[in-house]
Amino acid sequence: MWPWEHAAVGYVIYSLAVRLVGRRPPTDLAVIALLAGSQLPDLIDKPLAWWLHVLPAGRSLGHSLPFAVPLIASVLIATRAIDRGESGVAFAIGYLSHLPGDVFYPVLLGDAPALAFLLYPFVEIPPGARSGAIAKLGDLLVGFGAFLATPRGTLYLAAEGLLLGLAVSLWVWDGRPGLGLCPRRVRRAITG
Repeated sequence: MWPWEHAAVGYVIYSLAVRLVGRRPPTDLAVIALLAGSQLPDLIDKPLAWWLHVLPAGRSLGHSLPFAVPLIASVLIATRAIDRGESGVAFAIGYLSHLPGDVFYPVLLGDAPALAFLLYPFVEIPPGARSGAIAKLGDLLVGFGAFLATPRGTLYLAAEGLLLGLAVSLWVWDGRPGLGLCPRRVRRAITG
């Protein structure tokens, strides 16, 4: 999945859960923690695989349950200890929403679901091309562009629009949480 898709899926899940359980919108700090959690697996794996060639692929360590579970448990314990438990839960939801997205995303593109990375390093991950980050990103964009030109790509784009529209609508309905922690100039640029 692309970064904005991980953020959108995480936000929709978290916003609906908070509204269902607490009947209130998400807080600023929780939304920032959610966004961090929704991006962290890629922020760990992509640089370590594509730039430093320490990991075998862009979905390995940060995407694995043996890494994610202790990390999330540590974040939950630490945030609870400083009376920020809601932010820890938001981080956990963001992180955990990322993993199934990457399991089922290949299915949307016509491939089998990817599962092996969830058990890295206990399951071998086929190494990705060692062409570097810029070349890898270029390959991804070219392949994605070709996919979008297909009928399935058109359907995907419509679903993408619905997902992003839902996430942005919920975010606006929730009072645009997260912006309260941004500098005034950034808030003005986003809200007009």
